[in-house]
Amino acid sequence: MKRLALVPAVLLLAGCAAPAAPASTPDAPEPLTLSNCGFEVSFDAPPERVVTIKSTSTELLLALGLGDRIVGTAFQDGPVPDEWAADAAGLPVLAERMPSQEVVYDAEPDLVFSGWESAFSAEGAGERDDLAALGVATYVQPAACQSSGQPQKLDFEELFREVEEVARIFDVDATALLDAQRAELEAIDPLDGGLTALWWSSGTDTPYVGAGIGAPQLVLETAGLANIAGDVDATWSPFNWESVLDADPDVLVLVDATWNSAQKKIDYLTSNPATATLSAVVHERFVILPFPATEAGVRTVSAVTSLVEQVRGLDLP
Repeated sequence: MKRLALVPAVLLLAGCAAPAAPASTPDAPEPLTLSNCGFEVSFDAPPERVVTIKSTSTELLLALGLGDRIVGTAFQDGPVPDEWAADAAGLPVLAERMPSQEVVYDAEPDLVFSGWESAFSAEGAGERDDLAALGVATYVQPAACQSSGQPQKLDFEELFREVEEVARIFDVDATALLDAQRAELEAIDPLDGGLTALWWSSGTDTPYVGAGIGAPQLVLETAGLANIAGDVDATWSPFNWESVLDADPDVLVLVDATWNSAQKKIDYLTSNPATATLSAVVHERFVILPFPATEAGVRTVSAVTSLVEQVRGLDLP
């Protein structure tokens, strides 16, 4: 663990002499301090070496033109869109799932940026306090905060604010990215007709679904669909098939992940005697979204666009 090996020497030097004052550089960015999931994070300069955990963090940096700062990725949920594929091609993969502390330290990052707050644990990338003590900053996409600071209900203004916050951390301009996102959002023609939907992420005995305050709800609402689990005060939540059968949603939004594909979900729905009676199953009203586009991030707007286009191609009631 290279970074750990450097710590004792740094501490010894700190005890022998006072640090030299930094040179005055008019163009240098001001130090930045943020509260992130209730944890104070400070940046004296833009990060140069970043480990990204989850697709949302990797793709945001790629969208901001910061792929050259990424020294390692982990727990990527699927391939990046074609527009960023070239920049993502050579990124080192530290772990297929959650990286260990040792793997993270070996990459010598000055920032670990995660799309899940749970990444920062003793069993994962390390506790945030421990990483800070080693000079490694940590940042969680605010929409994914659980302990503190989670938006009461996600909207696009909050998503765009989060993009701007990351741009501030790296001292880059997010104007072009946000202008493109706003233009695409403005161009979406929502569905009408009062259609209902279930957003099914995983689980069979107990379905795990998109609930009422996170990215799934935002995507469904913006597309013009009513979420049958929209009254559940959570981003994602366990649900039950009885409620699904009672609601008989017009459309089923199926999350496609390598570990739980949309096709497996369709096979379950069609082979289970109860779910096979659902109108959406009988008429094959399935909408498929890739997992990386279903969590809050720079693909949320495009998820709405895709959802609307797919629903308009279905055999609607």
